[in-house]
Amino acid sequence: MRNNNVNNYNMVFLTPAKVDYKAVVKAIWSYKRIYAIVLFSTAVLSSLLIICVPRYYTCSIKLAPEYDANVGNSISSLASSVGFDIGGTPSTDAISPTLYPDLIGSRDFQISLFNIQVKNLDGSINTSYYNYLRKNQKEAWWTKFMSYIGTKILPSSKEQRGTDKSVGFNSFRLTKAELDVAEQIHSNVKCTVDKKTDVISLSLTDQDPLICATMIDSIRMKLQTFITNYRTNKARTDMEYYRRLMIEAKRDYEQLRQRYGGYSDANTDVLLRSYQLKTEELENEMQLKYNTYIGMSTQYQAAKAKVQQKTPAFTTLQGATVPIKPTGPKRMSFVLVMVFLSFMGTTVYVLRQIVK
Repeated sequence: MRNNNVNNYNMVFLTPAKVDYKAVVKAIWSYKRIYAIVLFSTAVLSSLLIICVPRYYTCSIKLAPEYDANVGNSISSLASSVGFDIGGTPSTDAISPTLYPDLIGSRDFQISLFNIQVKNLDGSINTSYYNYLRKNQKEAWWTKFMSYIGTKILPSSKEQRGTDKSVGFNSFRLTKAELDVAEQIHSNVKCTVDKKTDVISLSLTDQDPLICATMIDSIRMKLQTFITNYRTNKARTDMEYYRRLMIEAKRDYEQLRQRYGGYSDANTDVLLRSYQLKTEELENEMQLKYNTYIGMSTQYQAAKAKVQQKTPAFTTLQGATVPIKPTGPKRMSFVLVMVFLSFMGTTVYVLRQIVK
């Protein structure tokens, strides 16, 4: 009986005048049991599959860095006034905001995050970020299975050093486990820079919302510290140099002052001209030492002010907050997409059966 219906539907489809859509729908409806089985099975299997994938959270912050643009512009203006064009110089920094993503993606920066202490939302985890990524990450069952197979096939890939350490990471020679953690940090941390406004956007993805917010704030502070150290490196070197000179000048002045005081006390009542000349000589030398000390002290204070002047200011446009809702996976969307694809595949199969 069903073959006769199929043949009738075929006659309708083969009519060159036009397609009878009602007949098409009726023909498809005759396969409703197949649709029900396929769609129900797809919904159940896709639900079971996506439930195995752990949820993850994303936390983002935005920074507006300060960098010296006046120096380059002033030089350009001065050169233009005498007939030379050296072009615009937006910044005197070797590390401009556009290079911050490369800085965060470097191995040294990633390794500097290993020793940060993290604590999850329910308090069951309190360890370093390295150990957290190594031992406290949820995985889907197929990922665990592939990792197990990998350890059996490649036993030489096991870590050769202890995994519970909190110090002693060597960026020059990383173990396989340390390299895997660094790669995981690289994939979890994103940094983008708006070329028009130089606004830095940092985001981090993690399975725990509190650790997610903690780490993105730590990355912000480490980035600011690195840029501050870079911008003030020359000024801090000069400050330390003048500090040493100031200490030496003060020591020389105090030694000569004690020598002068002792000589004067010992020869208070002496009227000989040679003793008076010696006293004047010591006074002049002491005054020179004092002037040197004052000069070095002034230079030291100026160098301290230069360090403060060179220290950049970062304006936090969007701070870190503990996310409430997970970013993914989108379980409902995944199930709906899989059901839709199953419906389309079943429809193609049914139409091929009908037109045979």
